[in-house]
Amino acid sequence: MPKQMNGPKRDPAIQNELNDSLKEEVKAFLSDDDKLHLFDDLTKVNPVNTATVLKCLQARYTVDVFYTNAGCSLVAVNPFQPVCRLYSSELMNEYHAALRPQELKPHIFTVAEQTYRNVGSQIEPINQSIIVSGESGAGKTWTSRCLMKFYATVAASSASPKSNETVERIEKRVLDSNPVMEAFGNACTLRNNNSSRFGKYIQLQLNRSQHLTSASIQTFLLEKTRVAYQAPHERNFHIFYQITKGATKDERLEWNLPEGANFFWLPNSERTLEEDCFEVTREAMFHLGIDSSTQNNIFKILAGLLHLGNIQFSDSVDESQPCEPEDNAKGFVETTANLLKVSVEELLETLRIRTITAGKQQHVFKKPCSRRECETRRDCLAKVLYAKLFDWLVSVINGSICADSPVWTNFIGLLDVYGFESFPENNLEQLCINYANEKLQQHFVAHYLKAQQEDYAAEGLEWSFINYQDNQSCLDLIEGSPVSIFSLLNEECRLNRSSNASQFQTRIENALSPNQCISRDKFSKKPNFVVSHYAGKVCYQVEGMVEKNKDPVPLELLQLLKNSQDCLLQKFFPMTEKSQNDTKTQNRTTVVTVVSKFKGSLESLMQILHSTAPHYIRCIKPNADCKAMTFKKEEVMLPRCPYLSIAY
Repeated sequence: MPKQMNGPKRDPAIQNELNDSLKEEVKAFLSDDDKLHLFDDLTKVNPVNTATVLKCLQARYTVDVFYTNAGCSLVAVNPFQPVCRLYSSELMNEYHAALRPQELKPHIFTVAEQTYRNVGSQIEPINQSIIVSGESGAGKTWTSRCLMKFYATVAASSASPKSNETVERIEKRVLDSNPVMEAFGNACTLRNNNSSRFGKYIQLQLNRSQHLTSASIQTFLLEKTRVAYQAPHERNFHIFYQITKGATKDERLEWNLPEGANFFWLPNSERTLEEDCFEVTREAMFHLGIDSSTQNNIFKILAGLLHLGNIQFSDSVDESQPCEPEDNAKGFVETTANLLKVSVEELLETLRIRTITAGKQQHVFKKPCSRRECETRRDCLAKVLYAKLFDWLVSVINGSICADSPVWTNFIGLLDVYGFESFPENNLEQLCINYANEKLQQHFVAHYLKAQQEDYAAEGLEWSFINYQDNQSCLDLIEGSPVSIFSLLNEECRLNRSSNASQFQTRIENALSPNQCISRDKFSKKPNFVVSHYAGKVCYQVEGMVEKNKDPVPLELLQLLKNSQDCLLQKFFPMTEKSQNDTKTQNRTTVVTVVSKFKGSLESLMQILHSTAPHYIRCIKPNADCKAMTFKKEEVMLPRCPYLSIAY
């Protein structure tokens, strides 16, 4: 190991002199405009700081160079327009055939080929992972798609004629999983027309001959709330727009989707996006083994959800009487019931009547819901149904691309995780997403430091740390023990009482104020807390956060779906002996919260990443408006990477 030396504290006067000297160096470096685009590795920039790095990236972007090395990672700047020459099969084969691909121009294919060769070398750790990160709209989904295409292409090229048919079949199915997952899991947001609203880790599994034999997909934290709520200027999941725009005349009649119909859960449908293409999704589903009849069944259920969203209720004059659907909503009740194959009476009762079990004798009472409660139950029904449909689709995809473990020996994993998010209003979803990004940032920093130490040791150099931004305090704030935001959220859920946003804000402040990463927006009238993340401060609204963490599903809603005569819903919600019992078990069941489940799945993912050799691709969004070939330095969220803050 190299010798670690602690840097001495500097005199303020000397520090000021160094700062002035650095400014002169930066000025001198930036004055040589003609050569800035030639820096293909940001670690070669001298001095290394935000200004010089951004200027180099901008200079390269201006001459249509979108990839730049940054030590052990690759920076990819989104061009926001097709650049076909960069992703052709010929270029893939060029990187695959090169003796030293790292000597070619920086590219995602360099990273892909390196991982492929690492598996072939059988040097521990054999399994590889590529972590694709960046803010929403930076190009992570496109990058993952191109990486999958690369592996499918090179694996097929190395296969023998006998095994080539199997490889091509798996290749086709792996690639067809993309449009299906994007249709059901992506949506248009303020930042990105094709934003992934879930995280996924794809394992591409290779045999001893390095042929692609199978794959598996692990997903986490689908933003199911989007089904029933879309922020202003945003849209629902792509698939809803695909069926309303792409259905045939006969399908419109069967699914009750007349042209020009208005649905509350289908905002901004007048916008036409590339992602609205229905035929691409249908064809991909067919190749994955989902036949026409099953597809029709799926789309009928989705149409039922759109009609469900149009069921609005009026306030009841008498609290002892259930709320009535508004006059123009009664037709939607019947249509929803027909499409989901449930009875109209049971649907109405489930949405309007709450079942309460109380006392030692477990007496059952029925209580009419308020208008707001009716709408909450309606939204809950949509969310639980869509989440089940999504999980089922993932299992079908895995069934079509997986193989028994004896068939494959090693894997290359692709992690496409949602980017860091900060919207005008942020809640539990954004907290979980940004928590995941904090964990990945910590993983990156730890790996980078290890790689640097190994380089210094190989060269026999002495080295010393200077201060750099460590995000452990932020992680302690969110997930730490004994007290953290997550633990306080879970405690509120266990207490099983009506949540008060102002009181919960006070609890957070009192318990976590010693942590410097938390504060509050004192100018906001809404209860909130602000977390200082590695990528910037985010203000989270407290209202509704505890309820979202509980994610309660009334048993009556589940029973309604179990009673459906639809063959697909019967698969999603099987009628078991246990489900036919009364509601006694619900009261004894331990509440498994959203953050607990997400933390558990993220910990499992991190264990996989720690067991593999990691590679990093940092995607960067060059402007906030997603305009082609426009680089605005003031709008670029540059990753706070160690190469900007650790002395060499």
